[in-house]
Amino acid sequence: MTLLRKIALGYFVVLTGAAALNYIPGLTDEEGLAFGIFALDIFDDALHLVSAFWALAAALISHRAAKIFLVVFGALYLADGAMGLAVGSGYLDMGIFTNGVLDLDFTFKIYANTPHIGLGGFALLSGLFLDRGPA
Repeated sequence: MTLLRKIALGYFVVLTGAAALNYIPGLTDEEGLAFGIFALDIFDDALHLVSAFWALAAALISHRAAKIFLVVFGALYLADGAMGLAVGSGYLDMGIFTNGVLDLDFTFKIYANTPHIGLGGFALLSGLFLDRGPA
């Protein structure tokens, strides 16, 4: 299994965990905020699950499929996180359409968008620069 396929498999695990956050007792507070920072709704759960199964499929199919997943997923998630940082809402969960531009504290925006920026950035950089295909 190539490095990119292993990374895609790691994304399957991480994204499945993200989809499960609302359903693990103790990780959400009384207001339904995960880690007391952000609320995950059915759109977020669906996004994370679809992304997780896309990652799994890519990891199992081929090195090329894993590379495509990492580059496309990375670009989409990184842009979503950057948009959330700039305007308070992202587009992948339809937040910009349902909530519009939000006037949120910048520190909160950093906490809320760091997961997408980090996951997206690492995936994109991995797909672009760690391409050591099958030997």
